[in-house]
Amino acid sequence: MKQSIGHITLVVHDYDEAITFYTKKLNFELLEDSYQPEQDKRWVLIAPPGSNGVSLLLAKASNPKQQASVGNQTGGRVFLFLNTDDFWRDYNQMTERGIEFVREPVEQEYGTVAVFADLYGNLWDLIQRKA
Repeated sequence: MKQSIGHITLVVHDYDEAITFYTKKLNFELLEDSYQPEQDKRWVLIAPPGSNGVSLLLAKASNPKQQASVGNQTGGRVFLFLNTDDFWRDYNQMTERGIEFVREPVEQEYGTVAVFADLYGNLWDLIQRKA
């Protein structure tokens, strides 16, 4: 048997502000943005440049319970891990673009890592793993 995770849903307040943040500040690629008339919503997929794995499905919160989860999908823990082949290139670029790092870069036995918050407060690791 072979299985894989295709998409991870990221609940957002607004499609367009989320697309702008991820594509302009994090340099993600917009893979798809199509309207689903039968559900009156959009199917929005994004992924980091050069990624060939899991993509993020941006899902607009549609009720109060979903609204409450925006920015806190994991109860304040790091939610997603953005692997990079050049930590300092990406860290410096993200800092220049106004990304808030809530934990500064540190060298760990497994690689270089720092924690940043996305536009809603979800926490991410930016990490370059050692070979």
